[in-house]
Amino acid sequence: MNTPSLLLDHVSFGRSADGLLVALVVDTAFAMAPARDGRHNLVTGWRIRRPMVEWKRDDFYGYSGELADEAAFRARVLENAEHQRERRMLGRVEEHSRAHTPWGASQGATVYAEGVTSHSTAGHGGFKLSAARNRKVHPTLRSAGGWYEEDAEWAIVAITFPHLFTAFERRCAERTVKDSWPDAWEAIFGTILMPGESHEKDRRAFEAAHADDWVVASAITSKHEPGFVEVVATLGGKRGPGTEERRFLVPSDDYSVGRFGFVVDEARHQVYGGPSDFIGWR
Repeated sequence: MNTPSLLLDHVSFGRSADGLLVALVVDTAFAMAPARDGRHNLVTGWRIRRPMVEWKRDDFYGYSGELADEAAFRARVLENAEHQRERRMLGRVEEHSRAHTPWGASQGATVYAEGVTSHSTAGHGGFKLSAARNRKVHPTLRSAGGWYEEDAEWAIVAITFPHLFTAFERRCAERTVKDSWPDAWEAIFGTILMPGESHEKDRRAFEAAHADDWVVASAITSKHEPGFVEVVATLGGKRGPGTEERRFLVPSDDYSVGRFGFVVDEARHQVYGGPSDFIGWR
Protein backbone atom coordinates (compact mmCIF):
# COMPACT_ATOMS: atom_id res chain seq x y z
CA MET A 1 0.00 0.00 0.00
CA ASN A 2 1.31 3.47 -0.80
CA THR A 3 2.25 5.74 2.09
CA PRO A 4 1.04 9.36 1.97
CA SER A 5 3.93 11.70 1.28
CA LEU A 6 5.24 13.90 4.07
CA LEU A 7 5.94 17.54 3.26
CA LEU A 8 8.85 18.93 5.27
CA ASP A 9 10.59 22.20 4.39
CA HIS A 10 9.80 21.85 0.67
CA VAL A 11 10.85 18.19 0.65
CA SER A 12 8.26 15.52 -0.13
CA PHE A 13 8.75 11.89 0.92
CA GLY A 14 6.57 9.00 -0.16
CA ARG A 15 6.33 5.56 -1.77
CA SER A 16 6.39 4.74 -5.47
CA ALA A 17 4.02 2.42 -7.31
CA ASP A 18 6.55 -0.40 -6.88
CA GLY A 19 7.12 0.27 -3.17
CA LEU A 20 10.36 2.28 -3.29
CA LEU A 21 11.03 5.01 -0.75
CA VAL A 22 11.09 8.18 -2.86
CA ALA A 23 11.44 11.92 -2.40
CA LEU A 24 11.11 15.17 -4.37
CA VAL A 25 13.18 18.33 -3.98
CA VAL A 26 11.97 21.02 -6.41
CA ASP A 27 12.40 19.19 -9.78
CA THR A 28 14.83 16.50 -8.60
CA ALA A 29 13.38 13.11 -7.73
CA PHE A 30 15.17 10.57 -5.53
CA ALA A 31 14.62 6.88 -4.85
CA MET A 32 16.17 4.25 -2.63
CA ALA A 33 16.64 1.38 -5.07
CA PRO A 34 17.62 -2.17 -4.09
CA ALA A 35 21.05 -3.38 -5.20
CA ARG A 36 23.01 -6.60 -4.75
CA ASP A 37 23.59 -8.34 -1.43
CA GLY A 38 20.84 -6.45 0.37
CA ARG A 39 22.39 -3.06 -0.31
CA HIS A 40 20.67 0.02 -1.72
CA ASN A 41 21.58 2.81 -4.13
CA LEU A 42 20.51 6.43 -4.27
CA VAL A 43 19.10 7.03 -7.75
CA THR A 44 17.75 10.24 -9.24
CA GLY A 45 15.32 11.47 -11.86
CA TRP A 46 14.28 14.86 -13.21
CA ARG A 47 10.87 16.49 -13.58
CA ILE A 48 8.71 13.41 -13.24
CA ARG A 49 5.31 14.93 -14.00
CA ARG A 50 3.20 12.38 -12.15
CA PRO A 51 2.21 11.90 -8.50
CA MET A 52 4.71 9.96 -6.40
CA VAL A 53 2.35 7.02 -6.07
CA GLU A 54 2.67 6.55 -9.85
CA TRP A 55 6.47 6.71 -10.02
CA LYS A 56 8.40 3.58 -10.99
CA ARG A 57 12.02 2.46 -10.93
CA ASP A 58 12.37 3.15 -14.66
CA ASP A 59 11.82 6.88 -13.98
CA PHE A 60 15.24 7.08 -12.29
CA TYR A 61 18.43 7.07 -14.35
CA GLY A 62 21.05 8.87 -12.27
CA TYR A 63 23.30 7.15 -9.72
CA SER A 64 24.51 8.99 -6.61
CA GLY A 65 26.16 6.29 -4.51
CA GLU A 66 25.23 3.62 -1.99
CA LEU A 67 22.92 3.95 0.99
CA ALA A 68 23.12 2.12 4.30
CA ASP A 69 19.45 2.42 5.25
CA GLU A 70 16.33 4.59 5.10
CA ALA A 71 17.80 7.07 7.58
CA ALA A 72 20.75 7.59 5.23
CA PHE A 73 18.34 8.15 2.33
CA ARG A 74 16.43 10.83 4.21
CA ALA A 75 19.67 12.51 5.30
CA ARG A 76 20.98 12.66 1.73
CA VAL A 77 17.69 14.10 0.45
CA LEU A 78 17.60 16.78 3.15
CA GLU A 79 21.24 17.61 2.43
CA ASN A 80 20.37 18.11 -1.22
CA ALA A 81 17.39 20.30 -0.30
CA GLU A 82 19.63 22.57 1.76
CA HIS A 83 22.17 22.64 -1.09
CA GLN A 84 19.52 23.70 -3.60
CA ARG A 85 18.16 26.37 -1.23
CA GLU A 86 21.63 27.86 -0.72
CA ARG A 87 22.38 27.71 -4.42
CA ARG A 88 19.26 29.74 -5.23
CA MET A 89 20.31 32.34 -2.67
CA LEU A 90 23.75 32.70 -4.28
CA GLY A 91 22.12 34.11 -7.41
CA ARG A 92 24.21 32.40 -10.05
CA VAL A 93 23.38 33.55 -13.57
CA GLU A 94 22.99 31.20 -16.55
CA GLU A 95 24.26 32.63 -19.84
CA HIS A 96 24.47 31.55 -23.46
CA SER A 97 28.10 31.06 -24.44
CA ARG A 98 30.13 29.84 -27.40
CA ALA A 99 33.48 30.59 -25.80
CA HIS A 100 36.44 28.37 -26.61
CA THR A 101 37.53 26.17 -23.71
CA PRO A 102 40.23 23.49 -23.33
CA TRP A 103 37.40 20.94 -23.67
CA GLY A 104 35.77 22.35 -26.79
CA ALA A 105 33.19 25.01 -27.52
CA SER A 106 31.14 26.12 -24.53
CA GLN A 107 27.47 25.17 -24.75
CA GLY A 108 26.46 27.33 -21.82
CA ALA A 109 27.97 29.21 -18.91
CA THR A 110 27.10 29.84 -15.26
CA VAL A 111 28.44 33.06 -13.80
CA TYR A 112 29.20 32.64 -10.10
CA ALA A 113 30.59 36.17 -9.77
CA GLU A 114 32.56 38.61 -11.87
CA GLY A 115 35.57 36.71 -13.18
CA VAL A 116 34.34 33.29 -12.00
CA THR A 117 32.49 31.38 -14.72
CA SER A 118 31.71 27.71 -15.18
CA HIS A 119 31.45 26.39 -18.75
CA SER A 120 29.76 23.23 -20.01
CA THR A 121 30.74 21.53 -23.25
CA ALA A 122 29.60 18.44 -25.13
CA GLY A 123 32.11 16.25 -23.34
CA HIS A 124 33.50 18.01 -20.29
CA GLY A 125 33.69 21.41 -18.66
CA GLY A 126 35.16 23.51 -15.91
CA PHE A 127 35.82 26.96 -14.52
CA LYS A 128 37.51 29.96 -16.10
CA LEU A 129 38.93 32.56 -13.74
CA SER A 130 39.85 36.03 -14.83
CA ALA A 131 43.49 37.04 -14.40
CA ALA A 132 42.66 39.03 -11.27
CA ARG A 133 40.71 36.13 -9.74
CA ASN A 134 43.36 33.61 -10.73
CA ARG A 135 46.05 35.53 -8.86
CA LYS A 136 44.15 34.76 -5.65
CA VAL A 137 44.61 31.00 -6.13
CA HIS A 138 47.45 29.59 -4.04
CA PRO A 139 50.60 29.23 -6.22
CA THR A 140 50.82 25.48 -5.58
CA LEU A 141 47.38 25.00 -7.12
CA ARG A 142 47.21 27.81 -9.65
CA SER A 143 46.60 27.03 -13.33
CA ALA A 144 48.57 29.41 -15.55
CA GLY A 145 45.67 29.87 -17.94
CA GLY A 146 42.96 30.14 -15.30
CA TRP A 147 41.14 26.99 -16.43
CA TYR A 148 40.07 24.38 -13.85
CA GLU A 149 38.38 21.19 -15.07
CA GLU A 150 35.17 19.97 -13.49
CA ASP A 151 36.21 16.54 -12.16
CA ALA A 152 38.63 17.64 -9.45
CA GLU A 153 40.14 21.06 -10.14
CA TRP A 154 36.80 22.81 -9.57
CA ALA A 155 37.55 22.25 -5.88
CA ILE A 156 40.52 24.61 -6.16
CA VAL A 157 38.13 27.36 -7.18
CA ALA A 158 35.77 26.47 -4.33
CA ILE A 159 38.38 26.62 -1.57
CA THR A 160 39.72 29.90 -2.99
CA PHE A 161 36.28 31.55 -3.15
CA PRO A 162 34.20 29.64 -0.57
CA HIS A 163 31.56 32.37 -0.31
CA LEU A 164 30.47 31.54 -3.88
CA PHE A 165 29.61 27.93 -3.04
CA THR A 166 27.09 26.08 -0.89
CA ALA A 167 28.02 24.30 2.32
CA PHE A 168 27.63 20.96 0.54
CA GLU A 169 29.93 22.08 -2.28
CA ARG A 170 32.49 23.35 0.21
CA ARG A 171 32.53 19.99 2.00
CA CYS A 172 33.01 18.18 -1.31
CA ALA A 173 35.76 20.59 -2.32
CA GLU A 174 37.60 20.11 0.97
CA ARG A 175 37.50 16.34 0.55
CA THR A 176 38.70 16.59 -3.06
CA VAL A 177 41.67 18.85 -2.32
CA LYS A 178 42.73 16.79 0.69
CA ASP A 179 42.54 13.60 -1.38
CA SER A 180 44.26 14.95 -4.49
CA TRP A 181 46.64 17.70 -3.33
CA PRO A 182 47.46 17.02 0.34
CA ASP A 183 50.73 18.99 0.25
CA ALA A 184 48.92 22.09 -0.96
CA TRP A 185 46.18 21.68 1.65
CA GLU A 186 48.76 21.45 4.43
CA ALA A 187 50.64 24.50 3.15
CA ILE A 188 47.51 26.63 2.74
CA PHE A 189 45.85 25.77 6.03
CA GLY A 190 48.93 25.11 8.17
CA THR A 191 47.86 21.64 9.22
CA ILE A 192 49.06 18.06 8.91
CA LEU A 193 46.69 15.50 7.43
CA MET A 194 46.56 12.33 9.49
CA PRO A 195 46.23 8.76 8.10
CA GLY A 196 42.77 8.35 6.63
CA GLU A 197 42.37 12.04 5.81
CA SER A 198 43.91 12.00 2.32
CA HIS A 199 43.73 9.32 -0.36
CA GLU A 200 46.94 10.51 -2.02
CA LYS A 201 48.88 10.73 1.22
CA ASP A 202 47.68 7.26 2.26
CA ARG A 203 48.71 5.91 -1.15
CA ARG A 204 52.22 7.27 -0.71
CA ALA A 205 52.44 5.70 2.75
CA PHE A 206 51.29 2.34 1.38
CA GLU A 207 53.87 2.44 -1.40
CA ALA A 208 56.66 3.37 1.02
CA ALA A 209 55.67 0.61 3.46
CA HIS A 210 55.51 -2.04 0.73
CA ALA A 211 58.32 -0.97 -1.59
CA ASP A 212 60.07 -4.32 -1.02
CA ASP A 213 56.92 -6.47 -0.97
CA TRP A 214 55.22 -8.27 -3.82
CA VAL A 215 52.05 -6.37 -4.66
CA VAL A 216 49.50 -7.87 -7.02
CA ALA A 217 49.29 -6.29 -10.47
CA SER A 218 46.68 -8.69 -11.89
CA ALA A 219 44.68 -11.67 -10.69
CA ILE A 220 42.43 -14.39 -12.05
CA THR A 221 40.50 -17.28 -10.52
CA SER A 222 42.55 -20.41 -11.18
CA LYS A 223 40.98 -23.18 -13.23
CA HIS A 224 44.04 -25.36 -12.71
CA GLU A 225 44.12 -25.01 -8.92
CA PRO A 226 40.54 -24.96 -7.56
CA GLY A 227 40.04 -22.76 -4.53
CA PHE A 228 42.92 -20.47 -5.44
CA VAL A 229 43.46 -17.13 -7.16
CA GLU A 230 46.45 -16.96 -9.48
CA VAL A 231 48.14 -13.59 -9.21
CA VAL A 232 50.98 -11.77 -10.96
CA ALA A 233 52.85 -9.50 -8.58
CA THR A 234 55.70 -7.00 -8.80
CA LEU A 235 57.90 -5.44 -6.14
CA GLY A 236 56.10 -2.44 -4.74
CA GLY A 237 53.38 -2.87 -7.37
CA LYS A 238 55.60 -1.24 -9.99
CA ARG A 239 54.64 -1.56 -13.65
CA GLY A 240 56.32 -1.02 -16.97
CA PRO A 241 58.97 -2.54 -19.25
CA GLY A 242 61.69 -4.47 -17.46
CA THR A 243 59.71 -4.91 -14.24
CA GLU A 244 60.24 -8.32 -12.64
CA GLU A 245 57.04 -10.31 -12.23
CA ARG A 246 56.27 -13.38 -10.14
CA ARG A 247 53.23 -15.62 -9.97
CA PHE A 248 51.70 -16.75 -6.70
CA LEU A 249 48.72 -18.83 -5.65
CA VAL A 250 46.51 -17.18 -3.04
CA PRO A 251 43.62 -19.04 -1.37
CA SER A 252 40.37 -17.53 -2.63
CA ASP A 253 39.24 -16.83 0.94
CA ASP A 254 42.42 -14.78 1.54
CA TYR A 255 42.19 -12.69 -1.58
CA SER A 256 40.59 -9.37 -0.70
CA VAL A 257 41.96 -6.28 -2.41
CA GLY A 258 42.41 -3.25 -0.17
CA ARG A 259 42.43 0.42 -1.13
CA PHE A 260 45.82 0.25 -2.83
CA GLY A 261 46.26 -3.39 -3.71
CA PHE A 262 46.86 -6.86 -2.32
CA VAL A 263 50.21 -7.57 -0.67
CA VAL A 264 51.49 -11.12 -1.05
CA ASP A 265 52.50 -12.84 2.19
CA GLU A 266 55.46 -14.94 1.10
CA ALA A 267 55.18 -17.05 4.25
CA ARG A 268 51.66 -18.14 3.30
CA HIS A 269 51.26 -17.62 -0.44
CA GLN A 270 53.38 -19.94 -2.52
CA VAL A 271 55.28 -19.02 -5.66
CA TYR A 272 53.56 -20.74 -8.57
CA GLY A 273 55.15 -22.10 -11.72
CA GLY A 274 52.40 -24.35 -13.01
CA PRO A 275 49.91 -23.99 -15.88
CA SER A 276 48.53 -20.47 -16.05
CA ASP A 277 45.13 -18.95 -16.73
CA PHE A 278 46.79 -15.72 -17.89
CA ILE A 279 47.05 -15.61 -21.67
CA GLY A 280 50.51 -14.03 -21.56
CA TRP A 281 51.85 -16.78 -19.30
CA ARG A 282 50.58 -19.78 -21.23
